[in-house]
Amino acid sequence: MAGDLLWYIPNQTHPGHRGDDAAEGHNSLDTLTRHAQALEKHGWDGALLGTSWGRPDTFTVATALAARTTTFEPLVAVRPGYWAPAHLASASATLDHLTGGRVRINVVSGQDDLAAYGDAEGDQAARYARTREFLQIVRRLWTQESVTYDGEHFRVTGSTLDLRPVARAGRPHPRLYFGGASAAAERVAAAEADVQLFWGEPLDGIAERLDRLRGLEATLGREHAPLEFGLRITTLVRDTTEQAWADAEAKVARLARARGHEQPGDRRWGSRGAVGQRRLLDLAARGDVLDDILYTAPGRAGGGGAGTTWLVGTAQEVAAALRKYEALGVTHFVLSDTPYLPEIERQGQQLVPLLRGASG
Repeated sequence: MAGDLLWYIPNQTHPGHRGDDAAEGHNSLDTLTRHAQALEKHGWDGALLGTSWGRPDTFTVATALAARTTTFEPLVAVRPGYWAPAHLASASATLDHLTGGRVRINVVSGQDDLAAYGDAEGDQAARYARTREFLQIVRRLWTQESVTYDGEHFRVTGSTLDLRPVARAGRPHPRLYFGGASAAAERVAAAEADVQLFWGEPLDGIAERLDRLRGLEATLGREHAPLEFGLRITTLVRDTTEQAWADAEAKVARLARARGHEQPGDRRWGSRGAVGQRRLLDLAARGDVLDDILYTAPGRAGGGGAGTTWLVGTAQEVAAALRKYEALGVTHFVLSDTPYLPEIERQGQQLVPLLRGASG
C-alpha cells in the first residue's frame, strides 16, 4: 500500500471514549505521548486529533505531541469560525516549520456548539461557502505573496506570511483534509481540498462518490493537484475470524447496554442532520454485514461517526478489505479501535506490515 496510514487520538476530556480504558490521566501529556510514540514505533504515519467544542484544543495538543516525537504527523482538526483563516495559516506554517514538515490539517464544517465560542450556526449553504473561502485564503497565504481577498465571510488585505510551511516534492504545504457527503460539501472538496475523507461505506458507495467527485473536479475547473481520497473507519483485528466476530458482537452488545439501546433502529446520531452520518445509519437496512466484513450493527447500537461501521476480521482479512478501497483510489487511511493504545500496538504489529508490504 503506497498511501498513508494514520490512527486516531480522540482528544477527549472525559475517559471511556467508544470503549476506551476509563483510566485516570487518560488525556494527560504523558498518556498522549505514549500513544504518539507507539504510533512511531509501529510504523504509523501519524494520527487524527478529534475536535469539537469542549475537547482540549487540537492545535495545542498537536504541538505538544510533535515536540515529544520525531516522525509523528498530527492531522489537526480545526473549524472555520473557531479559527480565522490567516491565524490558522500562520499557526500551521509555524508548527510545520518547527517540525520539519509534519503537519496535516483537517477542516471540519459539520455542526457543533458554535455559539459557545462566539460563532453563528448558519445554514448549510452558508457554512460551506465560508469553508471554501477559508480553504482558499489558507492555501494562498501558504503559497503566495501579499494576499488580498475580499469574500462574503472573510477578508484579508496585503497579507503575507514571513514564515512558510515546509515544501517538498509532492507536498508544497500541509495537506488540507476535508469531509462531508452533502452536495455542498462535495463541491467544496472537489474545488479546494487536497484529501476528501470518507467514513466506512461499502465499496459501491465509495466508488459512486469517487466518480461524482472526479466529475465535479472537471466541472468546477479545479486549479490544484488532483483530489486525493481517504477512509476513516474502525478496524477490529483479532488472531482468528471467529474471535474477531465474537469480540465485535460482544462490543456491540455492551455499547447498546451502555447507551440504553436495547432495540435496533434508533437514529440518535442521525439527528444532527449530517448527510454522511445518515448514509452510514441507513446501511443497516442492507444487512448486518456488507462486503464480507463491513459490520453495520454498531450504528444500530448507538455508534456514531467512524464507529458506525467496522471492518472485522483477522489482519489478513482487514488488509484485503482495505486494499479493495485502495484499488478504487483511496490512498489515505485513518484507522482505530479501542482500547486505543493496545490497539495501536496490536494493529501496528499485525496489520501495518501487511499494508506496507507488496501484497496482503
